[in-house]
Formats: sequence, structure tokens, C-alpha cells
Amino acid sequence: MILSLYIVIFVAVILVLSSIRVINQYEKGVVFTLGKFTGIRNPGLNFVVPIVQRILVVDMRVRTIDIEKQQIMTKDNVPVDVNGVVFFKVQKVDDAVIKVQDYEYAIAQYAQTALRDVVGGMTLDTILVERQQIGNEIRKIVDKETEQWGLDVQVIKLQDIEVPDDLKRIMSRQAAAEREKRAVVIKSEGDRDAAKNLSAAATIMAKSKGAMQLRTLQTLDGLGPTASNTVIMALPVEVMEFFQKLTRKE
Repeated sequence: MILSLYIVIFVAVILVLSSIRVINQYEKGVVFTLGKFTGIRNPGLNFVVPIVQRILVVDMRVRTIDIEKQQIMTKDNVPVDVNGVVFFKVQKVDDAVIKVQDYEYAIAQYAQTALRDVVGGMTLDTILVERQQIGNEIRKIVDKETEQWGLDVQVIKLQDIEVPDDLKRIMSRQAAAEREKRAVVIKSEGDRDAAKNLSAAATIMAKSKGAMQLRTLQTLDGLGPTASNTVIMALPVEVMEFFQKLTRKE
């Protein structure tokens, strides 16, 4: 009799312990009673009926999954290898459990297909420049489909875009040619501006008496007192002015 009582107590304790489920703050539980959905449990201490009820706990935090690298033919027939990453979270825990078997695998496959469709409709130049735009377009496509699964796709980012090696060399030469072209244009514009400034300065000095002599003295002063600097002047400035006056009188 006592042994039977101990067995009953032991079984009761086991049943009580097995009915206790602790759900963390970042989780929610989906309860099934005899295989049928009967409710959602919030974080904290929860009790379920052993054998009759089953609870599935789902993480509600933001998750990341990789979009596997795949080779895609662009609109201008260039093969590129592209991969990315998806940031999402479970919005409706019951839909995520009931409507799709494995929502992580499902969203990864759908994102991979959407990536192929979007990149395949763009040229290589657009793909290399508009990464953010591509990610936004893929997110819209994936979010529209996965919304009915209780998922919220927040961001999709492209990680790597790899082009063939021979195309990389061509692009490198093209970039070098563009930089050289810009350098030549900038230098020519600088020479043009300098010529305009010199012409204006010469006109002003020709109109101002003594301006040319003052500029000559400034140039001599700029040479500095270094012994290695030797300046030879054929005629003094006063002599040059004298001859200019004689020429004018004649």
C-alpha cells in the first residue's frame, strides 16, 4: 500500500514538472491541444496538460540568414556571382508555425529566387552602383509573399558581387583612362584660368606707372639672399625709362 502511494506521488510529481514551461522574454509559445491550435502563450511561467497539450516555442528576435552565392547572367549578358543576407523576424507566431513547414528555409529559397530575378533584369553597371536599390526591390518581393507566413522582412543586403577576372582588368584600364582624362581636363582648365589672370595682370601693370618696375623688384626680393642666386641685369630700370621717353619724343 505504501509502495503504491509512493509510486502515485512520484508519477504526480513527474506530471507536474513536465507541465511547467518557462518562456523567455524574447519568445512566444504556440499551444496545440490534441494536435489542434488552441492559443499563444506569452513569456513567463506557463502550464500545459501533459500528453494532451504540446507547446512550440518560437524566437521573436531579428534573425539573419544568408542568401547563397549564385551565378546570374545580367541583362547585358555578363555572368556575375552574387550573394546576400536577409534580416527578418517573426511577426505572427501562429502563422509562422502553422502555414509554413520551415519558415527559415522557405524565406531563404524565396529570397534566392527574387535575387536572381532582380539582378537578371539589370545591367552590370547598374548592379555595381545601385546595391541599395537592388536590396530594396528584393525586400519588397520577398516581404509581399512572406507576409502571409507571419514574417516581417526588414532589410536585404547584397554582400559580394564578383565579376570575371578578364572583365576586372578591362574595368581597371577603363577607370585608369577616366582618371587620366579628368586630370588632363583639370590641368587644361587651370592653365586657361592662369593665362586669363596673367593677361589681366599684364593689362593692369601696363596702365599703372611703375607697376612693372615694382613687380621686377618683388621678383628679385623673392629670390632671397642665398649666395648661389646670381642676378644679371643688362640695363638699370632708369636707363630703360630714359630710352622709352626718347622714343616717345621722336
